[in-house]
Amino acid sequence: MSIQLDDYRETLERIDAHVHDTLAASFAEAARVMSPAGLHNWLEGARGLSELGRGRDLVVTYIQEMPAVVKEVGEDVIKDCVTAAMKLASMVSGEVIQLLFDTLPAAAGRLGDAELLRGYLGLIHQLSAKVPRGLRPMLSHVDELFAKLTLGGLRRWALWGAQAHLRDFPAQIAYFDLKSADSQAMLQKERRGVLFIDHQRKLNFYLRAFWGRDFFMRPTSGDYETREGYRPFIESRVIHLPDAYDDYAGLPGRELYRAAAAHAAAHLVYTTHPLSMEQLSPAQMFLIGVFEDARIEGLALRDFPGMKALWAQFHAKVREVSCPTDPVVSLLERLAYALLDERYVDDDALIREMTGAFREEFARRADDNGLSWDLGVTLHNRLGERGAIPSLRVLESMGIPYRDDNRYCWASDEIAWAAAEYVPAPKQVRKYVTAMEMANEVDCELAGDDAQEIWVLDTPFYLDQEGRTINEMEGKEPVSEPHHYAEWDYTVQLHRPNWATVLEKRQKRGDPGEIDRILTAHRPIASRLRHIIDAMQPEGVQRFRRQEDGEEIDLNAAIRAMIDIRMGQTPDPRINIRIERKVRDLAVLVLLDLSESTNEKLGDSDRPVIQLAREATSLLSWAIDRVGDPFAIHGFASDGRHDVQYYRFKDFGDRYGDEAKARLAGMRGGLSTRMGAALRHAASFLLRQPEQKKLILLVSDGEPADIDVRDPQYLRHDTKKAVEELATRGVRTFCLTLDPRADDYVSRIFGPKGYMVVDHVQRLPERLPLLYAGLTR
Repeated sequence: MSIQLDDYRETLERIDAHVHDTLAASFAEAARVMSPAGLHNWLEGARGLSELGRGRDLVVTYIQEMPAVVKEVGEDVIKDCVTAAMKLASMVSGEVIQLLFDTLPAAAGRLGDAELLRGYLGLIHQLSAKVPRGLRPMLSHVDELFAKLTLGGLRRWALWGAQAHLRDFPAQIAYFDLKSADSQAMLQKERRGVLFIDHQRKLNFYLRAFWGRDFFMRPTSGDYETREGYRPFIESRVIHLPDAYDDYAGLPGRELYRAAAAHAAAHLVYTTHPLSMEQLSPAQMFLIGVFEDARIEGLALRDFPGMKALWAQFHAKVREVSCPTDPVVSLLERLAYALLDERYVDDDALIREMTGAFREEFARRADDNGLSWDLGVTLHNRLGERGAIPSLRVLESMGIPYRDDNRYCWASDEIAWAAAEYVPAPKQVRKYVTAMEMANEVDCELAGDDAQEIWVLDTPFYLDQEGRTINEMEGKEPVSEPHHYAEWDYTVQLHRPNWATVLEKRQKRGDPGEIDRILTAHRPIASRLRHIIDAMQPEGVQRFRRQEDGEEIDLNAAIRAMIDIRMGQTPDPRINIRIERKVRDLAVLVLLDLSESTNEKLGDSDRPVIQLAREATSLLSWAIDRVGDPFAIHGFASDGRHDVQYYRFKDFGDRYGDEAKARLAGMRGGLSTRMGAALRHAASFLLRQPEQKKLILLVSDGEPADIDVRDPQYLRHDTKKAVEELATRGVRTFCLTLDPRADDYVSRIFGPKGYMVVDHVQRLPERLPLLYAGLTR
């Protein structure tokens, strides 16, 4: 069975009761990305922050944003984030801490690693002690800063500003708000060419295309002071690459990422056991590493010859731009080029000798890394004969930019080396099972909170003869699979991916007889609708005679034409029959806005909007059912972007009977109106229908709005974008609005012909069916 919020009742009792609704709304999203231990830490963090006394908004923001942070970097950071907030409490206001949590998902997404996020939190704490006034403006620009800077670059930019404007408070605020000239100058100075986070997904696909397996990569910012000399490395089978690469001598940084990732992956693929470092000096180990790099690259080129061009271009640039301070370093750079590319021939006799020995050994035992050990020691001895062995510090200045530090090749303990294999943590998965499998597993004494499978039963599980289900006995509502949809951010003209979460829920059923009574009470309207319905009924195949073009010959007209020709008269050319098939090819989905405002009365109406909507929908359903068009009736409300609640009162495959009528009778209003996500989810049902014409008929009493959106234009633009997206997929959206002020926004969202404003609210039951008849003629 799935994890429920009530399972943590003891922790909930110690959290501010005012945030329980937010917890309930965000719990389903949190349970998807956190283990039971992570959920416990998340709730304990909420308890700790609620006891901090810095306002309810801080706790609500933490609850809503932490699942997104965990999704990016893992649940181990939850305690670090809460601890960082506790440390900041004595230095900055609660609004700054709230802003930190509000921007933390963006920072986690750009950093992509738990250690880097901890470094970011450490930087925030450091700045809170130096320049607390600069934190608020800096956090307001987190997206822009991380789009241009690495964590190391952000640290240097921030600490420079803190040092330069330590006591000049206006200049300090202008610097961190990116409004001063020196702020922009430092930003440009620290800006990097290519960020790892922008290419990580592409690199994963790139390596998988070669070797058909997954490689784990993480960004690393190991240069808190300088980036010079920083190299990739492999640790615990994880490839650690710099969080940014500049272009190298005209070669783009993305090529450098590809070369470095492919070289490190070759180490992982072709190294089956480590080399022993016993009785070896650091210089000997370095020279052995030169041949080991050549060996694994040779094996990769044997499988994928095209990789030579990727790596050789950097060796060629090293020959052009490298200025080594020691001749041995220059010799090693040329030797590495010669070992990779047989077309490169060097004048040095030692390089030609070692290259020949390598090729001979590689042809005989390419899979044995012992050849690297033998050749490396031999080269060390030959250099020793020349008296030209430099220190390790000098050797490490060798300038091949894409190669790692070769620590993966060595092990002082082979058992520890083998045990270091990276194994990703198992994820909980949903497994759909039969009723018998579920029955056999209920009350199993071996089941615990650490289970890696969540069993789901699609059909209700009845436990007694009275027809009660296990959810009814436990008092729990089944949680649907979350559906994630992008939202359009008009300020940056981009979609926010997976930003809104739609959860399908159920409302309590009502009396189906109430729907029948509505039809009886509106008998005059129903009588008028009957005549309209009769005109809308499809008439099947119709034949139109006396046509110039058609599918068949009208024999009587043809005979008359022949008689006219025999009599010397001009014949009537209309001798064909045109056949037309009168078939309605339409599917319609009625989408009802069920926000809190629908419980109010508008204008001169003596009934709340929700009651009028129920009456109008009942009449419309009766009318569409008489016509025979496939239709569905859904509704929606929202409580922030993590909880867009979606209700399905009648689906396309359902019969319009007592079951659907009971759901309509129990329709209730509440919460807010996140319209764009609801439209996208409604379209997912409509697009499955085979009918050519598809219509979403939206009934609303107000503009798009939600509790977590302060900009009134944001959701308007997102809804407009959703309408445009659906139109490109063949779905027409028409809005019938009851808002008397709708003229200010509704035409910009739905277009000049995509809406109707009902001035007299009490006429909604009459207008809605007539509107449908007009739209579908």
